[in-house]
Amino acid sequence: MKEKAYKVLAHQIGISNKKAKELIDRGVVYIGNRKVEIARGLVDRGTTFSIKEVAEPQIIYEDENLIALNKPPHLTSEEIAQKMGYPLLHRLDRETSGLLILAKDRDFRRRAIEEFKKGRVYKEYRAWVEGIVAEPFEIDYPILTIKKGGRAKSHLSRSKGKPAKTYVEPLELHGKKMKVKAVIETGRTHQIRLHLARSGHPILGDTLYGGRPWRRIMLHGKRMRLFHYDLDAPEPEDFTIR
Repeated sequence: MKEKAYKVLAHQIGISNKKAKELIDRGVVYIGNRKVEIARGLVDRGTTFSIKEVAEPQIIYEDENLIALNKPPHLTSEEIAQKMGYPLLHRLDRETSGLLILAKDRDFRRRAIEEFKKGRVYKEYRAWVEGIVAEPFEIDYPILTIKKGGRAKSHLSRSKGKPAKTYVEPLELHGKKMKVKAVIETGRTHQIRLHLARSGHPILGDTLYGGRPWRRIMLHGKRMRLFHYDLDAPEPEDFTIR
């Protein structure tokens, strides 16, 4: 007999259906090495689940203006901001790890946001993608983001999209998977994810944009230069291909 995944999980570990659904939506519930993608998906009633423990954010740097954190996957940027008690300068997707900056000083935040708007912030990411990237390339394609029901999905649109440019450089080959460096001039929603998918190299785990299922979306915010700050977030242990 089959049953919805969140109901089987709730029964198995003795929690409410709501809590079970939240865990699956967070991306921390697995069957073997496969992440459970859809809470309402059908599974055998005898299925055994495992739940990944979510790490705590690590402080990389702090002064009177900002706190720079290394965000773990499976936490939202908003959750971290609420816990730390300071507003965000930018955001990372829930499953994206890496550098996240919160502003401590109001005037600094105002000036920093202006730098982001004017495209004067250097933003560098790492991603594991499908296929072999033989040489550096650039993607210059406008992006239109549609938000519905609390979720966002971006689309390429020359007529309605906002300018978006991504530079991609190959770093490391593992079989037919490639670790790449991605530098973005703009900061559109899901920009790197969509641009890499458009180039034929979707990010591992990014099923929203055509990537194969993986333990999480393999995207990491590596480095940012803002004013005189040059901040770097080490890659987490799970950011490897085995």
